Amino acid sequence: MKKNIILTVSALLLFFASCKEKKEKQEESVEMETKVEVEAPAPAEIIPIEHATAVIEWGGNTIYIDPVGGIAAFEGQKSPDIIFITDEHGDHYNTDTLNELDLEGVKIIAPEAVALQMPEELSSKTTTMKNGETKEIAGFSVKAIPMYNLREEAKDFHTKGRGNGYVFTFGDERIYFSGDTEDIPEMRALENIDKAFVCMNLPYTMTVESAADAVLEFKPKQVYPYHFRGRPEVSDVEKFKTIINEGDSNIEVVQLDWYPNEDY
Repeated sequence: MKKNIILTVSALLLFFASCKEKKEKQEESVEMETKVEVEAPAPAEIIPIEHATAVIEWGGNTIYIDPVGGIAAFEGQKSPDIIFITDEHGDHYNTDTLNELDLEGVKIIAPEAVALQMPEELSSKTTTMKNGETKEIAGFSVKAIPMYNLREEAKDFHTKGRGNGYVFTFGDERIYFSGDTEDIPEMRALENIDKAFVCMNLPYTMTVESAADAVLEFKPKQVYPYHFRGRPEVSDVEKFKTIINEGDSNIEVVQLDWYPNEDY
């Protein structure tokens, strides 16, 4: 009888020891899982330079959009890791500016029409993207969106297939740069856009009313009017904001200083 009691106690001690060891391993496993959790990158920081030119800071990457204006325009900014160009016109592509930048190890993404105009030292660094194409670069994805004119009198400014707008996906954040375009079906069909940078200037792109109508259809969380200096008039971004606010108060209009050397 005494022997049976001893065996029973021993078995219970082994059982509790085993349970304790299992619990400690589970707690250790949970602790390890907690330690390896990766913190999501902060939202992208958008820095306006002028007109169509911007700098994006995200995930340790410095991205230049349509760099023009010479190296002086980027005073105080980090050197680029990646450059995106939307169109061949001088307010989007400028050879002299690119040559002034530090391009060591830099990737350039551009439409074929731009790459064909580049000297060899720039084209050799350039990867082309066509409308509708998606690429994975440096931890984010980018899709080339068509940009072109619809009005008969403006069709020669931007023909379909020549230039690219871009939708960037930085983690969970989706950011759209329109480039030079009117309110085309491809823009109206965009979905889940967090920040939309939308052009509006005549005679080259579209009216304030057309831009607002398109934005009210694809409903980004925020819209940033940019590229609004026209000839001879500057587009009325306050009117654009009023139309958006009256049409959908859920869309936030954010106005940045795209013309630091001008009064508008």
